[in-house]
Amino acid sequence: MSRPAERPRGGLWRSEIVRAVLNGHSVLGIAFAAVIYIVCLSGTLSVFVRDFQRWEQPAAPTFPVASDAAIGRAVVEMGSRVGTDKNFYVLLPSDDFPRLLLSSGNDADDEAWYADANGHLAMRAKSPWTDFLVDLHTRLHLPQTLGRFLVGLTGVALLSSLISGILAHPRIFRDAFHLRLGGSLRLEQADLHNRLGVWPLPFHIIVSLTGALLGLSTVIVGILALLLFRGDSQQVYALLAPPQAKEDARPAPMPDVATLIAVARDRAPGAQLRQIEVSHWSRCDMRLELSASRRRLIAQQDNITFDATGRIVAEKHPAGLTVGERILGALGPLHFGWFGGMAVRLAYGLLGLALCVVTASGITIWLARRRDKGRAAPGWERLWAAISWGQPVAIATTVLLALLLHGRMPDGTLVAVWATVTLLSALIASALTASSAADLASAGRIASGVLLLASAGIHATQFMHGATDFAGFVVDGVIVITAIGLLRSSWPRPLP
Repeated sequence: MSRPAERPRGGLWRSEIVRAVLNGHSVLGIAFAAVIYIVCLSGTLSVFVRDFQRWEQPAAPTFPVASDAAIGRAVVEMGSRVGTDKNFYVLLPSDDFPRLLLSSGNDADDEAWYADANGHLAMRAKSPWTDFLVDLHTRLHLPQTLGRFLVGLTGVALLSSLISGILAHPRIFRDAFHLRLGGSLRLEQADLHNRLGVWPLPFHIIVSLTGALLGLSTVIVGILALLLFRGDSQQVYALLAPPQAKEDARPAPMPDVATLIAVARDRAPGAQLRQIEVSHWSRCDMRLELSASRRRLIAQQDNITFDATGRIVAEKHPAGLTVGERILGALGPLHFGWFGGMAVRLAYGLLGLALCVVTASGITIWLARRRDKGRAAPGWERLWAAISWGQPVAIATTVLLALLLHGRMPDGTLVAVWATVTLLSALIASALTASSAADLASAGRIASGVLLLASAGIHATQFMHGATDFAGFVVDGVIVITAIGLLRSSWPRPLP
């Protein structure tokens, strides 16, 4: 029997080409894992967006309830500032965010104001670090369409990884409470990875699925438009939004907003008004949409839209919503934990940290297994340590810079600093060949802790004078505790 022909060593299968392809494959895998990790970490912090907004401006007017007259006065003042061509939004005071916030968008020429209890615009709303954080999570500071699409893909990839991880470990539920601590670091990390992947599995599935749907919403709308409306995406949006008025730019007297709010309250008994959207103020085609939420319902379920004459032109209440509308309305609150108050946000924060650990430890375990099999990749180990602990350093750096330059920062400063620190951490990891991944991880924890301590100190001494919102002290306290935990974890383990 003749021997099988050997694969030639030349041509396409030369060993150096194979190694280059494998290295390229590793680069792609680590790069996409890094994107997933960044989205998970920034998403965990984004759960507390409203708390960070309060922290950045603790001296803004704070009150739990605004009268209808005060809200109406604030709408009129904001409408006179933004003009007739822009939409603006009014976020009403609530237990989680006791402020009256009016905003015309996120562009450079847009405005945002906090109104006082009488409805007068009292202070410009500036939360540069919070805005940076939200954009990092929702679009990675890329162009809107591309960024949201990429973030949506990370949701798909994360959901796929969760499912494949469960299927690849038949004993994962049987060993759900088996945790080997104090022995082999790889086994300890593997058990922690599996336990943190199983215990909060419903949460992981919810946030990855809703994140994928939110990020890929433009693609989904495009597909529905092709299937149902010959590519006209506006007809898809029309199914979900109130009917748009025909364009009519003629000036028109505006109805009394306080009266419209009172009408909306009467039409939705038991609901709590949350938001007002105003389009084309002072024009004949003006629309004023009020949204309200109800207890024990996740999404905002009541929407009432008025025209320039004060007539109701669209109205939706829980009993009349379709299943699709209910699901669509619940995607955002379910993804970010923006329902149920602080208790739910704290739970989402802790579960989000667990997801960050699962994401980061997955690559660490893969690299450790390579080392155990005699195929160690110290360069990749250092790079992943620089990514997983370089991101807390980069984000903490932006926090400190936002406080130092508050109100004096050119647009894009925080993005540039975050990108620079991210790149430098990777370059340093590549250059320090004598250092181990554990050394780099420890350095990252120390740097993050020091930066956070400095940020809390600066905020407490420079921003809390004359503060009307003591939530700032609470956030400072959490930052200090986090910093101490990071510094404590960087201490070397005692020898057994």
